[in-house]
Amino acid sequence: MKILRKLKYFLGLEAARSSAGIHVSQRKYVLDILVETGLVVVKPCSTPITKDIKHLFQDETPMEDINTYQRLIGRLLYLTNTKPNISYAIQFLSQFLRAPTTDHYNVAQRILRYIKNALVKGFFVPNNSSI
Repeated sequence: MKILRKLKYFLGLEAARSSAGIHVSQRKYVLDILVETGLVVVKPCSTPITKDIKHLFQDETPMEDINTYQRLIGRLLYLTNTKPNISYAIQFLSQFLRAPTTDHYNVAQRILRYIKNALVKGFFVPNNSSI
């Protein structure tokens, strides 16, 4: 393996080096998802899901294209590398991959709106860390 230059972007992860350490985020990856789903200009929200999420699923209208839902959930699962606070919401929505409804897709879009609220947040690894 050969290192050609300093790491900046790899597999959807952005690495920013400073004298204090490395900050890792998935800003570009999130922006790509927002562009793909058409949610670039939507208003962000402050929580990934609501407290009474099970009551949201009153509509039993199945999605016409379940591949869209499955792809979105897969992309959101990859985001949990730098945003573990969405893990519960994604795990909950993953239960409906075989037969998602429009309500499930709307909740997935709410998670995207939440992520948009904190686009550049990630994790920081200080230089003096044992990692």
